[in-house]
Amino acid sequence: MNILITVQNPEIKSNVDPKFGRTPWFLKVNTDTKEWEAVANSAVHHSGGAGVAAAQFAIDQKVQAVISGDFGPNASSALRNASIKMIRFSPDVLTGEDALNKFLEGALEEFA
Repeated sequence: MNILITVQNPEIKSNVDPKFGRTPWFLKVNTDTKEWEAVANSAVHHSGGAGVAAAQFAIDQKVQAVISGDFGPNASSALRNASIKMIRFSPDVLTGEDALNKFLEGALEEFA
């Protein structure tokens, strides 16, 4: 499975970023191999519509889930329409690596 995690810097040990549409970086992770790559969020500087642009990026990356702190209404609608799961960080998730491990353990809740 391929997922995206919102982070502040392009590293797996980076602090997570709570803003889906305005996160500076996404970690694209293959959960089977745990291989990851950092991808800059081109929507971070949009004056409007950053959430929808970030959702389109997720769709284009063919991920099955996105892990972040929060999802705006337009982004969540676009992700839902594309059948991409939205997962929220739990309070104990501090880094991208934490998010990945908690996701693999099934310890994160899905955003409704």
